[in-house]
Amino acid sequence: MVSKEFFDALADLEAEKGISQEIFLEALRNALISAYKKQYEGGASEVDIRINPEKNSIKYYTVKTAVEEVIDPEKEISVADAQLLKKSYKAGDLVYEEFVPKDFGRIAAQTAKQVILQKLHETERDNTLSEFSDKKDELMSCVVRKVDARNVYVELGKGQIEGVMLPQDQAPGEKYEVNDRLKVYVKNIKNSGKGAQVLVSRTAAGLVKRLFEEEVPEIKSGIVVVKAISREAGQRTKMAIASEDPQVDAVGACVGNKGARVNAVVAELGGEKVDIIQWSENPLEFIAKALSPAKVISVTQIDEKSAVAVVPDDKLSLAIGRDGQNARLAARLTGWKIDVKSESAAAKMEELRDIEDEPEQDPGAEE
Repeated sequence: MVSKEFFDALADLEAEKGISQEIFLEALRNALISAYKKQYEGGASEVDIRINPEKNSIKYYTVKTAVEEVIDPEKEISVADAQLLKKSYKAGDLVYEEFVPKDFGRIAAQTAKQVILQKLHETERDNTLSEFSDKKDELMSCVVRKVDARNVYVELGKGQIEGVMLPQDQAPGEKYEVNDRLKVYVKNIKNSGKGAQVLVSRTAAGLVKRLFEEEVPEIKSGIVVVKAISREAGQRTKMAIASEDPQVDAVGACVGNKGARVNAVVAELGGEKVDIIQWSENPLEFIAKALSPAKVISVTQIDEKSAVAVVPDDKLSLAIGRDGQNARLAARLTGWKIDVKSESAAAKMEELRDIEDEPEQDPGAEE
């Protein structure tokens, strides 16, 4: 193990992987001391190991304390014997004496290999965390590299970092094949101890927002602001927007000329429908717009965060949506509980309410 080739390999690792040789050698030194103590656990002597890359050497030393009278030979050495090694030794000094451990070469080589692998692993993890520390909540392009029974593994960035798409982050209806190119939302970066893990998503509402930022310069510049998004991935998204400039048509900016901008987002989402809603400070007006594409006749507030929306009889199913999806997404978008009723049903309820509110006649009034 003690050879010029070994130290040359360390220098190559430093250049290629960015591992500081000083840090690596200190880790190797501590690991070798630990390995030696385990191998020779019967011995009570302290040991020290010195690694010198300039001389391509690794040397082993026993460490004992110089004393006038030796009580524990494993830990102590007489001042007289110590002075045979170096005349300047005096009582209380630590005395280092070089020795050659027997049958330790194989263990030392295994230890060095383990330290190298551990440091490579730690360096890759730290590089990943460093590269992606500012990428959380961002949009990134990737290539699918592996698909198993549960997860999709993708290659991200120039450093070919691996991202993981868990089952809950895979859009229903989408099929992922090796070498597919996708855009994903960086959901989280975790340091799991075993390594850095980049979690990516195709279901996050943030994916839709970032896709529109790419397609709509007005959103990127802040002229148009995304106020809220509610999404059921693979099926439908509702996005509420507003303009900071009264001269800018926020909806028109997101739709684009002949629908070019919104169509580009829809294509990236695999055909998922996207409703672009004009946000309003008036919550009842906002609710009416959120139920798009259905036309809303009126919205009445019931309590603090609850309202009834009345729609034409022939638009009730459109307002509610398949399995209640349209109304559900509108409720999430606005943060209000929305009860959608047809115009005829609302009228009947109003009639019943009027009857209940009529004062009761006095039985003796006709006499």
